[in-house]
Amino acid sequence: MKRIVISGYYGFRNSGDEAVLKSILFALEEEGRQQGMRIAPVVLSIDPAWTTHMYGVEAVHRMRLAEVIRAIRSSDGLISGGGSLLQDATGALTIPYYTGVLKLAQLLRKPTFIYAQGIGPVNRRWMDPLIRGVMRRSAYVSVRDAESAALLERIGVPGGAIEVVSDPVMGLPLPAGAVPGDASDDAVASEVPIIGVSLRHWRKDGADLARAAEALASLARSRPVRLRFLPFHTPSDAETSRQVMEQLGDLGSGSSAELASPGDDPQHMLKAVSECDVLFGMRLHALIYAANQSVPMLGLSYDPKIDQFLKRVGLTAIGTTEQLNADAFVAEASRLIDRREEWLAEHKAAIEQLKQEARRPAKQIVSLLRHNK
Repeated sequence: MKRIVISGYYGFRNSGDEAVLKSILFALEEEGRQQGMRIAPVVLSIDPAWTTHMYGVEAVHRMRLAEVIRAIRSSDGLISGGGSLLQDATGALTIPYYTGVLKLAQLLRKPTFIYAQGIGPVNRRWMDPLIRGVMRRSAYVSVRDAESAALLERIGVPGGAIEVVSDPVMGLPLPAGAVPGDASDDAVASEVPIIGVSLRHWRKDGADLARAAEALASLARSRPVRLRFLPFHTPSDAETSRQVMEQLGDLGSGSSAELASPGDDPQHMLKAVSECDVLFGMRLHALIYAANQSVPMLGLSYDPKIDQFLKRVGLTAIGTTEQLNADAFVAEASRLIDRREEWLAEHKAAIEQLKQEARRPAKQIVSLLRHNK
């Protein structure tokens, strides 16, 4: 048995980050079983009781230093896991926190592993040595796109030590017994296409959301559709969705708008996405969920990570938080609804490649742990 501490943005009820955690736990368990090792995870969470309840694993409070030290000291290593942890767009404290946890593990002589992270943006140059130092001392480094690898190389991390993989969530399975795209209850009541919508607050003036509402309303007036809003970060995304729904105005005959509530379990949200005919997403993990379930997608870019992921699937964003043409949106959404099989054939190979890559970090980490005496 190997006891592994997992550091990340966990316990905050963000569906994307929780999906990253659940995907890592699944992959470690499966790879451990295949390699004859039992992995005992210890998650650093802002809400340890909730994390333990959700995933059935041990958890400690990520902001209580004594608890973190005890967890790392009694472990066989630390994973800094998934998501956009090493970036300073959300503030100047994010990078020091996550590199600090890594540095602590290294000072305690524990091997550290970087699990499919998205690196950047890093706008404060004094952050570079913090990242470079912990990366160079890590036993394994993987990132989720070539741009992240290039950024690490620019700040002095040897390129040969970096593996480019896909986001862990590409390997997340549906809930046990669920069938992809098999809608339940009222979702089978009609054959009206379901358009999944994942939006988040970004611009202070709300102009990006107003443009999204205009585009969605134009689509709903051009043909019957069910606009299903999917809140990936509660409660903020639910409130954002309600605001956009209020701006839709009168929809065309046969069209409707609804707010879904799949709950906190990432697999239930993955199931909700699988029921959609098209996904219009601003949240990165909404798009990743769609790729996971081979649902045609339209990305609205607010951050380079959106464009980087879409590029790996062979796509470009339909718009950004600065511009979104309603007519172009309607035309492309209609094409995806009417010619779904063509889209699937065009992007199937790229999606399968991402799914295969999603398991590589767990395989490498378990192997390293198995040979680390």
